[in-house]
Amino acid sequence: MSIPPCVFIVDDEYPVRHSLGLMMETAGYAYRTFGSAEDFLQNYRPGQPGCLLLDVNLPGLNGDELQTELIRRKIRLPIIFLTAYGDIPMTVRAIKAGAVDFLTKPVPRELLLERIRTVLEHEAQVNEQAAEHAQSMSQQYGLTSREMEIMALIVEGRPNKEIARQLGISYRTVEIHRARILKKTGTTNPLELARLCESVRSSPLPDS
Repeated sequence: MSIPPCVFIVDDEYPVRHSLGLMMETAGYAYRTFGSAEDFLQNYRPGQPGCLLLDVNLPGLNGDELQTELIRRKIRLPIIFLTAYGDIPMTVRAIKAGAVDFLTKPVPRELLLERIRTVLEHEAQVNEQAAEHAQSMSQQYGLTSREMEIMALIVEGRPNKEIARQLGISYRTVEIHRARILKKTGTTNPLELARLCESVRSSPLPDS
């Protein structure tokens, strides 16, 4: 069963979080609110689909720094920046780093919901294609669902210890699965495995 997308709201002002939360609830979106970037990082589970509404000016890690940290952790989560004090260099920097939008508060309700809808629809299409390619690769190389799960994390560059911690399994179990994945796919290292995955992703899917 697929996990429904969630709108993650990170803003240090409670009235803003509350207002945005009510907006998401009224629009029918699942949402979670966080008062700081650190709180979000502690509670977000990599792989949860959705998008991030992120304030720029935050205590502790600010919005730019959280974006940088998510990139460092190889967490792919679309970001819509919200700020009351944006400028052109800040906007350009955020967009170049991968943010999907940079909006100035107060944001009209219709505009924000339209941007969220567009982002979530695009993510759903990307995730559906990724799932179809994963199924194709699983069938082609005889990979189990657990091996597919571990392979995705290997390709993201995550070390065995982190994979074990995230999946709640032992380091040794990850090593065994890793060896089987390389053997089944005929690759010798994570780089070759990543190239193989990219090759499968770039191949057209067969017609159903």
